[in-house]
Amino acid sequence: MGNKIDLKTATSNLNIRGYLKLPVPPKEDLVSEIKRLKIEKNAVILAHYYQNKEIQELADYLGDSLYLAKVAAKEKAAIIVFAGVHFMAETAKIINPTKKVVLPDLKAGCSLADSCPPSDFKKFKEQYPDAIVVTYINCSADIKALSDVVCTSSNAVKVIESIPKDQQIIFAPDKNLGRYLIKETGRDMILWEGSCIVHEAFSFEKIVTLFKQHPNAKFIAHPESESQVLDVAHYVGSTSGLLNFIQEDSSKEYIVATEAGILYEMQKRAPLKTFIPAPVEDDTCACSECAFMKLNTLEKLYLCLEHELPEILLDEDLMRKARLPIERMLELG
Repeated sequence: MGNKIDLKTATSNLNIRGYLKLPVPPKEDLVSEIKRLKIEKNAVILAHYYQNKEIQELADYLGDSLYLAKVAAKEKAAIIVFAGVHFMAETAKIINPTKKVVLPDLKAGCSLADSCPPSDFKKFKEQYPDAIVVTYINCSADIKALSDVVCTSSNAVKVIESIPKDQQIIFAPDKNLGRYLIKETGRDMILWEGSCIVHEAFSFEKIVTLFKQHPNAKFIAHPESESQVLDVAHYVGSTSGLLNFIQEDSSKEYIVATEAGILYEMQKRAPLKTFIPAPVEDDTCACSECAFMKLNTLEKLYLCLEHELPEILLDEDLMRKARLPIERMLELG
């Protein structure tokens, strides 16, 4: 299931999803209409690399969670359209609360965020009253409000290393990223047992088989993947890190273990190289895709701009509490 959204998070004179049934222009006119509405509404589109390629092409800003958080914090447009998942749109609202933030599909949740219910995490945190709480940005506003500092996969090592070595640390919600950080930093952290179903779908055995079929390929992976997958990777990094690596590295072929949407941007940046999605356990699909990310479509993007729905609305006190750990992250760079 995606993030469990309280009705107060969306505002509308229509049924909460009724706007999605409203008419849209013909397919051939959708792109031009979206561009027209962006100008008319003084709106900006922020999109994650895991979005469909059509949405990536329309984005004013395309990037990973850290980059998009930095953009959202400084954005001057009246409306921020976040083509991503719910926690990303929440983050944009938290760090730029005077802006209207909308999400094309309110059901675009996150399995990792869902794996950390706030009430359970609060009890978990209370067991370690002296610990600093570091949370991965892939979590709900409620979890951020219970945190001391937030991190992304791009700056997680830097965040952990900024904390005194004698300070106990709780890391949540991603256990796989947490284990990777323990290995990279040498810190003994207390981990919440959460995970991303997309990055846990990769098959170690099939990856090994694929290696044999492509002996000259390098295997690169996102740190949300399981430890055994990361152990055989030539490079481990965030989405932006993976993109930088394939541009700077001399190899011509790569097996890529992260959400398959990144392959579109990789091919654009390195058109003469070959990118192969890492295989998953499920024999019915060839690559790992986030169903929540893919809920956003051009049609929903148009309706989101036209009707300015669904809007992300959060309690002022919650935003204040959640903003501080995000600002601490941004201060670290």
